Amino acid sequence: MRLNRKQFLGALSAATLAIAALTSGAAHAQERYTLRLHHFLPPQAPIPKDGLAKWAEKIQKDSDGRLRIQLFPAMQLGGKPTDLFDQARNGVVDFSWTVLGYTPGRFPKTEVFELPFSIGSAAQASPAIYEYVQNHAADEFKDVKLITVHTHGPGLFHTRKPIAKLEDLRGMKIRGGSRIINIMLEQLGAVPVGMPVPQVSEAISKGVLDGTTVPWEVVPALRVQQIVKNHTGFSGPKGLYTQTFGLLMNQASYDKLPDDLKRVIDANSGIEVARAFGLVMDAADQTGIDLAQKARNHIVTLDEAETQRWKDAAQATRQSWFKEVQQRGIDGPKLAEEAQRLLDKHSGAAQ
Repeated sequence: MRLNRKQFLGALSAATLAIAALTSGAAHAQERYTLRLHHFLPPQAPIPKDGLAKWAEKIQKDSDGRLRIQLFPAMQLGGKPTDLFDQARNGVVDFSWTVLGYTPGRFPKTEVFELPFSIGSAAQASPAIYEYVQNHAADEFKDVKLITVHTHGPGLFHTRKPIAKLEDLRGMKIRGGSRIINIMLEQLGAVPVGMPVPQVSEAISKGVLDGTTVPWEVVPALRVQQIVKNHTGFSGPKGLYTQTFGLLMNQASYDKLPDDLKRVIDANSGIEVARAFGLVMDAADQTGIDLAQKARNHIVTLDEAETQRWKDAAQATRQSWFKEVQQRGIDGPKLAEEAQRLLDKHSGAAQ
């Protein structure tokens, strides 16, 4: 069958469009993207070095080099650590890694993991908090693309003067890393001073603080073992406190990616990333302990009886949190029970 001129031109036009679409698709498939990740710690700190950097390297590898994540540590892109969540939400950066407690009141349901004597191993608590957020607090992250959440390990004190009993804390100016921790410190008799972790070393050196609440993991990056000589922890697997962290992505930055690169992001998000970051935290805790021992510092683990006194005193923080979130329509005891169930599940206590 011979085509007339009109049919021929129509067929030619369709072929041209098809070729153009294929060419455009191929070009789109080869397009490269560089995204920026902002955080508050120096690059040699454990999560930036062994968590975020390795995570970014895996994404680059999984995308055949088409997706590169550039890390900007120590607030290099400007702002304060307390701005990091909003920087990711508003598109100032493509990703941020931050302490959720740096934005008080924004994560009331997720705060349950900060209650005293809740958390032991970060590798066990981190998948627990990720599962909890997915089931009970996803709305608190609706303005961002959530990559993962995680915790640090058991929290303790690092102080200029020794703490051997609960009464020794009274009147001491102690840095707290979140709203819940500051409430707890005040109820235990300390004078809480809220500040982001990068300011801690200078504040202790100048006498603004008598000590700080940070996990062992942070000790090397802040040189804590050089500026204080006393470290006080507690009997049993759980620490006095913990903090929660989020790796967050700007939703528009995610949406603009082609589908195959979205799948790369999705494959490198979730509970296994939480577990991996928790493992980094746990390993780094031992590094901090080793440095304090090498410095011949005074490391105290309070015995079971004294630890129980702290647990009893810290119940006030749990009860005040229950009353506070109740005013926001949140069933605190129910969420605490669910958080404990998930912690037991991921620690192997429940099968």
